[in-house]
Amino acid sequence: MSRMLRLFAPKSVAVKPQLLREAVPFVLEDGRRIDVLRVRDPRAKRLKLSVDERGARLTLPWRASLVSGERFLYEHRSWLTAQFAGFTQPGIEPLAPGITAALPLHGAMLPLRWTEGRVHRAGVDESGAWFETPVRASAAASARALRDFYEAQGRAALGRWMPQYLAALPRPPARIVFKRTSSQWGSLAPDATLALDLSLVLARPSAFEYVLVHELCHLIRADHSRAFWREVEARFPAWRDERDYFHAEGRRLKAMLRVLVG
Repeated sequence: MSRMLRLFAPKSVAVKPQLLREAVPFVLEDGRRIDVLRVRDPRAKRLKLSVDERGARLTLPWRASLVSGERFLYEHRSWLTAQFAGFTQPGIEPLAPGITAALPLHGAMLPLRWTEGRVHRAGVDESGAWFETPVRASAAASARALRDFYEAQGRAALGRWMPQYLAALPRPPARIVFKRTSSQWGSLAPDATLALDLSLVLARPSAFEYVLVHELCHLIRADHSRAFWREVEARFPAWRDERDYFHAEGRRLKAMLRVLVG
């Protein structure tokens, strides 16, 4: 009988630690209150603090104490304050129908005029940008319409630039998508899908075009070897200027888009 019990006794199963996330309130040196995303990650080897346009993230190894995480946050309070200051855009507020007076587009701030209409529509003319919106439209609906407007502007720019580069490529991109990314400006998937960050529409046109050329050259070389950069250089000799532009302005561009379209 004891033998049978041993045969059918349930085996203990090791529980694999899972990723745990929670928002933790924190006060910066300038008095601003933020939420820090605290993540307990079984793969993490050390405490890590990072900031992007989505907010702050504190990563803790699985066995690290919460006290050590809090201490780490306060030790890096000055750094965290400075990082958030870099994401703050003076003069850029969430889109407010009938109130917002200017929109960033193609490296400039365009005057914006509002009109009433049955549906959301937006465009650009010789006077600047215009936005038509229903009287009772919500801020969220207007922000979605603005995102659609920005994507249309991006696709119009691609339509002007692409023809001059396609002939020298082994194949065209399978498709092109715009999306919001935290750090990248573009990427080329194995299936030849070209993804571009939507905030490129806010950048100066030459910088946007450089990112397009960079990703198209990955259709020739999938790496970042010297041979790849020779392909970029042949098509866009001023690429270093645009790389420097993104180093200086990239965070600001991504922050503006986040404020405007949510």
